[in-house]
Amino acid sequence: MPHLELKNLVKSFGGARAVDDLNLSIEEGEFVSLLGASGCGKTTTLRMVAGFTKPTHGRIFLAGKDITDVPARERKMGMVFQSYALFPTLTVYENICFGLRVRRIRNDAITGRVQRLLELGHMEGLGRRYPSELSGGQQQRVALLRALAIEPSVLLLDEPLSNLDAKMRVDIRKEIRKMQLLLKITAIYVTHDQEEALAVSDKIAVMDQGKIQQCGTPLDVYLRPASKFVSDFIGRSNFLKGEPVQGGGVRVEESLQRLDIPERLQGKTRLILSFRPQHVHVHSTTFSPQSGFSGLVLPARFVFETFLGTMFQVEALTAQGEMVVAEVPVEERNAVKLVRDQPIVLTVSSDDVRLFEA
Repeated sequence: MPHLELKNLVKSFGGARAVDDLNLSIEEGEFVSLLGASGCGKTTTLRMVAGFTKPTHGRIFLAGKDITDVPARERKMGMVFQSYALFPTLTVYENICFGLRVRRIRNDAITGRVQRLLELGHMEGLGRRYPSELSGGQQQRVALLRALAIEPSVLLLDEPLSNLDAKMRVDIRKEIRKMQLLLKITAIYVTHDQEEALAVSDKIAVMDQGKIQQCGTPLDVYLRPASKFVSDFIGRSNFLKGEPVQGGGVRVEESLQRLDIPERLQGKTRLILSFRPQHVHVHSTTFSPQSGFSGLVLPARFVFETFLGTMFQVEALTAQGEMVVAEVPVEERNAVKLVRDQPIVLTVSSDDVRLFEA
């Protein structure tokens, strides 16, 4: 039985559906990210789980119990807000223990628990400071520790790092993940940042227009996107148009390419081919694929490259003028002589090409 289950959730505002028949199952101790652009419904979904927003339709189950109509204060969920929402007139210690005092936990139990949390958050010695005396990263740690203090059944995080600088975001997201793993807490993390979601999640639910477009492990979502939208939203992808050819293969840029068409696309007349830059290999025009090679072989023209330390980012134009980006390891790049505006050959293995309906 899932620890948390969202069944057919709908939330309408007027005539518009912010969340549209959403289903999601989360196991105990799992870290799940709701990933999507602004307005996709991820925060509305989180607020329904927290009990701050009532669903128009659908049910929410926690450990098998229907909590859809249970007030937020009785759900025992910890919430970390984008704005931290710390009490400015309370010290770090008082902010962290606020939820415990509301629940009338004994003072001796509060003291021990808060001290352990301060150690967990590497904030020993800062208990008497006020929020205004802390950095942004420290304030976010306090907000997280306050949410953890009540030992929540589910930890909810709503864009918790958006107010921090880039380096601090990386540091704090690591701390959040380490704490979650150590305490084995079920967590839902809302973000529009794909890198964050890929870095911290056990599972990612990619959302668009109130629906989950794909839900899976970070590796599955990145390497095996279920749609053109997911392929375009997660990481960077190249896209080319293709037409199925009777007898097998796909015609791309007037050339027959050895690609198998999935059963779900049989009978379609127009296709989109998607492949990641790191799966593109760059060759000189003398290159000839080995016998039995299956995948794309594309004549192109080298136009630009950028050195990124561990690799070169190579840009090339196909015969039909489509831009293809390749991320080429230094050793592979050094083995090929590239001259601007001169012809090259690009290859992509069939295992690394995803096909979608155009």
